[in-house]
Amino acid sequence: MTTQARASSSAKRPKLTRSEKNDDVKRRLFGAAAKVVGKYGYAEASVARITDLAGVAQGTFYNHFENRQELLEQLLPVIGQHMVDFIREKIEASASELEKEVARFRAFFEFLQDTPEFLRILNEAEVFAPLGYQQHLDNISAAYVRLLKRARGPGKIGDYSDEELEVIVHILMGARGYLSRRYAYGEDGVNPVPEHVITAYEKLMRSGLIAG
Repeated sequence: MTTQARASSSAKRPKLTRSEKNDDVKRRLFGAAAKVVGKYGYAEASVARITDLAGVAQGTFYNHFENRQELLEQLLPVIGQHMVDFIREKIEASASELEKEVARFRAFFEFLQDTPEFLRILNEAEVFAPLGYQQHLDNISAAYVRLLKRARGPGKIGDYSDEELEVIVHILMGARGYLSRRYAYGEDGVNPVPEHVITAYEKLMRSGLIAG
């Protein structure tokens, strides 16, 4: 591409607004924080390490966060929303409620491969970012309960009360956590879970949660 062509291409590219620039910086900071916490843990996730990886000046960091702890408290809820969005895209083609639930389960493990630092961020958050940890649990469980409430009916979700569905959701969330440790995470990183993990979950859902 000639110099003139590059200049013409650059001229056509719309400039980011101040708001868009701020959003881009925060996105880079969260992305860098996830990588740093995933590698070093919360205790060693310094502002210097995060801003260096994000390519952001340390002074700029404090335009977006009052301190390091504020970012760390927000980190898990942000990644949790990324997980929800990732899973939502994976279930769009599913027809029945059983297919949707199994697709959600499978997509969770695919998300772990896409974001291998998630488990360490989640596990350490209860100690190092307790407010963010609780917010994440509340966000995920509330969204999951809403999905199951809408899916109640013949041939769909069984006859559970609202309170019982909340219990079911925490059971399913707990199962994902334990199964990820058992089957997904290894010494060489995050691996695809064996297919029998998926089929076992499907059979359990077919004979328990999913009626009809």
